Amino acid sequence: MFLLIVGCGRVGSNLARSMLAEGHTVSCLDQDPESHARLEVGLDCSWEEAGGQFTVGTALETQALEEAGIQDADAFVAATNGDNTNIVIAQIAQRRYNVDTVIARILDPLRAEWYREQGLRTICPTKVAIEMLEEKLRGVGETSGSPATSGGGAG
Repeated sequence: MFLLIVGCGRVGSNLARSMLAEGHTVSCLDQDPESHARLEVGLDCSWEEAGGQFTVGTALETQALEEAGIQDADAFVAATNGDNTNIVIAQIAQRRYNVDTVIARILDPLRAEWYREQGLRTICPTKVAIEMLEEKLRGVGETSGSPATSGGGAG
């Protein structure tokens, strides 16, 4: 599978490394040339020597997306730090380039749900964190008899 990941922060770079390690072809696009270093964490060679591709550019520009290989992508992940950017570029990948699998990371749970209802695959880390925290808090209440007696301080 040829995967294009836009955004090489903590999420995008870790995903890129794991997908490359599984034998997929991975191209990354980021506007910050320094983000390339994140791709090489834990590798004993360069990202390119390992088989990856890295393009510096703005994902909202089709020229950058094409340079990164969007026209050949089987899957596309929008993992920048901006919900608006992720929504727009995911829709471009889906509608203009007909990428089969498009996933957008959207931090706002309400927006993630709305776009999911419109047919866009979304991942909402905020919602996942809320669910995990609720689960942990319910577990505390069940074991201590009172939900407010454990935890040791304000967060």
